[in-house]
Amino acid sequence: MLDDGVLTREEKRLVIKLSSALGLTENEPGLVYKSIREGTKLPSGREISENEAREIFMKIFEVALVNASLSLDEFRVLDHLRETFGIEEADFNNIKSELEGIIKEKYDDPNVLEKVYEILKDGVNSINDRIDNLTKKSQSSGDE
Repeated sequence: MLDDGVLTREEKRLVIKLSSALGLTENEPGLVYKSIREGTKLPSGREISENEAREIFMKIFEVALVNASLSLDEFRVLDHLRETFGIEEADFNNIKSELEGIIKEKYDDPNVLEKVYEILKDGVNSINDRIDNLTKKSQSSGDE
């Protein structure tokens, strides 16, 4: 989120949800931010199970979807989380389907549903394209 040196409103919203989903204390997000800015190391945290990582990713993805159209910054965050958590394409597609069901239950307005489905489709395509590009770059740099 800090690669470009700017923490956008959308990224802040995702940081808040991520820190909540990770069970961080009130002070920990600030310590992480300070550590990143200063280039210092933090003590190791606890390990996250595959199921917990998947649930965290779903929560972040849902927040990104229902609050507005997905920005490039939000796509980058989702890409990074998906890669960090090792969420493969098949599971990603399952998450997408689950989110569609969750959103359908929460929102009765067909316009909201249509917009979210469109964003979800675009988001899935963008994330898959980005991961494909990273994989190709990684493979080509390994070939040299």
